Amino acid sequence: MRVPLAIEESYSYWQNCQPDICDRINNKTDTKTEKINQLAEIAFEKRWFGSKSMARTQLLLKEFSQRYEAYPVALTVLQQWQPRDLVTRRNLCHWHLQLVDPLYRAFTDHYLGQRRILTADITDAMIDLDIVGRWVSQNMGRDHWSPATIARMATGLIAAAASAGLCSDKMGKRHLLYPKVSDRAVEYWLYFLRALTFEGTLLDNPYWRSVGLTESLLEIRLQRLPHIDFRRMGELIDFGWQCADLNDWVLRLDLESLES
Repeated sequence: MRVPLAIEESYSYWQNCQPDICDRINNKTDTKTEKINQLAEIAFEKRWFGSKSMARTQLLLKEFSQRYEAYPVALTVLQQWQPRDLVTRRNLCHWHLQLVDPLYRAFTDHYLGQRRILTADITDAMIDLDIVGRWVSQNMGRDHWSPATIARMATGLIAAAASAGLCSDKMGKRHLLYPKVSDRAVEYWLYFLRALTFEGTLLDNPYWRSVGLTESLLEIRLQRLPHIDFRRMGELIDFGWQCADLNDWVLRLDLESLES
């Protein structure tokens, strides 16, 4: 994992990579590589990512093309919305990384979940570089990767998990945590998943499980969301979508912001 969560870089990307810039580059280029290189020249010149080198800028843009640009509706919404709340940005970056990175998704869902379950006191659940390195070698195939590569991948997974609020950020042994999750982030992700084919269901999936939103805890959160009328009657579930889609949802946010 060469680009972990990149919360601030993602925010800058949403702010600066506006549709007019992308359209202008798309009209001039034929390949994805050419597009990223031209966009990197603009980003580097305009210092989208501060003092990052050209090589790092290209790497970030290549990664963001998978995390965000591959989902045009979501990218348009993020460009328009540009959420200022840090908790919301952290949640969105975590879930978008889970979506495109199967190893990170398995690590933050199944593996960290098992670590919590196997610990008598959940507050004592911990990970460290050796523990995660063993898990990486088991999942990626010890024979195919050098110890240095496995250590680098384990370090990247831990760094991303710490940025997402899933573990403490101190060096060495890290306590497992559950992060704060904003209502805005939950609504965004629900409307995003609604139009997507993904692993799990709208009530049970790796994204909710990774942040501790399961069963009744999730349903309590859903019942207080302003743009969804969630109801359960026995086995019957009704989400009561108030917005047609993700685009309609962000337009509703804009309208409410103007009225407030």
